[in-house]
Amino acid sequence: MARIVQKYGGSSLATVEAIGRMADKIAQTVQNGAEVAVVVSAMGRTTDGLLALAGEVSDAPPPRELDLLLSTGEIVSASLMAMALGRRGIPAVAMTGAQAGLYTDGAFGRAQLIAFDTAHVEAALARGWVPVVAGFQGVSPTGDVTTLGRGGSDTSAVALAAAIAADRCEIYTDVDGVYSADPRRDADACRFSCLTYEEALRLAENGAKVIHPDAVRWAMRSGIPLIIARNDASDPLAEGTLIASADFRWKTPAAQGAAEVRTAAGARK
Repeated sequence: MARIVQKYGGSSLATVEAIGRMADKIAQTVQNGAEVAVVVSAMGRTTDGLLALAGEVSDAPPPRELDLLLSTGEIVSASLMAMALGRRGIPAVAMTGAQAGLYTDGAFGRAQLIAFDTAHVEAALARGWVPVVAGFQGVSPTGDVTTLGRGGSDTSAVALAAAIAADRCEIYTDVDGVYSADPRRDADACRFSCLTYEEALRLAENGAKVIHPDAVRWAMRSGIPLIIARNDASDPLAEGTLIASADFRWKTPAAQGAAEVRTAAGARK
């Protein structure tokens, strides 16, 4: 049985209807026989709205209180997604970053993940439940809620995938993979079907906003394959971008026959 972590960004969860569509997608993956853990971002522009609220009540919001405030956006998404899955007959449990065992240092607003205790996640999977984890957050050694900074939900997802030894991590967003340039501004931009970790990291560090550099680093260290795909993709491997090591070959039946990444990368040049 494949074990998959799926991460859904804010644009994929912008409305109740959108949450329902993503719940359908998760339910289909479960019904196809996979173990699935889900990581979610805050709905739409929720984080920006929370930052605006903080600015209205304080000229200099304390970092500790600001992190606690911002963490609520992802918690709302996780709770609603678990409810939506339950409505579809898929048992699910929402978790904060702390409940999922994601431990960080104490740097508010830019915390780094440092340790994991995924007992609650593993217990949910063992029961046949889908754990729905609030991304972008963890808990510090002093028990304070911390956030990982913009794009932190990507890092949460890949780090969780590494911690539970997932077969892959699928990141769903509003674009269908990693491009050579912004396709909304450059008509000649092309989508990469495959990238090595090193290639993806260079693109992320040079401004590509589809994947956070820290997420790529986690994937590289742990050897977790990443797939970046549009949230409505029916076949993310065919329609998105695969990020893996240069000598990677799929080992699961669902992807038999997939080409070795370096060969594919060479063919596209």
